[in-house]
Amino acid sequence: MAIIQEKDRKIIKERFDESLKDEVKILFFKKSGVGVWTPDSNEDTECKYCKEAEEIYTEIASISNLIKLEIYELDKDKEIFDKYEINRIPAAVLIGKNKGIVRYIGIPAGYEFTSFIEDIIDLSRGEIDFKDENVKKIENIKEKIHIQVFVTPTCPYCPRSVRTAHKIAFLNENITADMVEATEFPTLSDKYNVYAVPKTVINDKIEFEGAIPEDQYVDEVLKVVSN
Repeated sequence: MAIIQEKDRKIIKERFDESLKDEVKILFFKKSGVGVWTPDSNEDTECKYCKEAEEIYTEIASISNLIKLEIYELDKDKEIFDKYEINRIPAAVLIGKNKGIVRYIGIPAGYEFTSFIEDIIDLSRGEIDFKDENVKKIENIKEKIHIQVFVTPTCPYCPRSVRTAHKIAFLNENITADMVEATEFPTLSDKYNVYAVPKTVINDKIEFEGAIPEDQYVDEVLKVVSN
């Protein structure tokens, strides 16, 4: 049984047919069996949404021949797990015309499904709707930046924060931006005291809640650089 309803599939296909220009790869990371390794524990815990995540990515890839899905398992593909620093699953990396790394840690369900679709379009077209002055500020960053945006599927304000973070990563090879599904990774959420979403954490130094405007978001990222 398909996860994406037929009416939604038709809408997505229309968007892709109108908007996609070049190939985008979805690298999907999972573990064979029912376990998921995380750095927070020496024990395996159930990966509740690996199956659903794989089904979503498979269905999305089937909608357009410009979307390619590659599936990697920890037990078999450790080298590529290490390359993209994947230590929680399910996870996905999007590769298109982005310079930095765009990742989904956890399933892109609920409101975040829209973020996923819009990211694919941006990475295929090689275009983002960012102010010129902010593009220049981000492009000039030389330090490594890691942005984590904690979300839940029912949060209507979270996609804005995820999309802003991913657009920032789009612009600079030194930046990695993650959507993190907070309820799937409670240990990580506890580590960063995630009590409300969206919550953004930058290099474990800067933290803020809420979907803030683009200019303010860029200023928060630059605080890490200035420190």
